[in-house]
Amino acid sequence: MSQKPTLTSSGKMKRFPVPFAVPKTIDPNLARVRAYWESLRRGGNEMPFWDDVKLSSLPDLHDRLMLVDVFARPQRFRLNFVGQELIAHYGESITGNFIDEMQPKYPLEYLAPQCYATVESVGATFYALDARRRGKSPGRVGYSRLLLPMWGNGHIGMLLGAIQWH
Repeated sequence: MSQKPTLTSSGKMKRFPVPFAVPKTIDPNLARVRAYWESLRRGGNEMPFWDDVKLSSLPDLHDRLMLVDVFARPQRFRLNFVGQELIAHYGESITGNFIDEMQPKYPLEYLAPQCYATVESVGATFYALDARRRGKSPGRVGYSRLLLPMWGNGHIGMLLGAIQWH
C-alpha cells in the first residue's frame, strides 16, 4: 500500500497508508488514461483542470470512462458522464445520479469510498475486483478502476475514471 507523507510535531515526515493505492504496474489502457491525465497538467500543477479533459481524445476507451462531479460542501459525488459499457454492466442508466443515492453494485462497488480517497489524497486511486473471488456470476468479470482528480472552482471539482475488464 502506498503512503502519503505528513509532518509530525517534531518536523519529521510520517507516512500513513493511502487506501486505494495505485499499484506499480497497471493495465496498459489504464496507464494510457493516466498518461493522458498527466499530459493535461499545466506548469507545476499537481493535477489538470477539469475543463481541459476531452473524452474524445481516448475514443477507443470512451465506453469505459466516467466523469464524476465533486461537490465540496457537503462533499458529494455525481456521475456526470458514464460510458455505455459501464451502464450495460450496471444494468440501468446512471448518468446524473449522486453516488450516495445509488445501489453500490457491480461494477461500481466501493466507488463512493474510492472517490473520497481520491479527493483526500489529492492523487490517483485504484480498485480491482478479482472475478475468481466473486464466483461464476453470469456476465460478471473482474475489472480494475482508476480515478484521477481534476481541479476546478477552487477545489477538486471532478474525477476522471476508467475501467478495464479482465
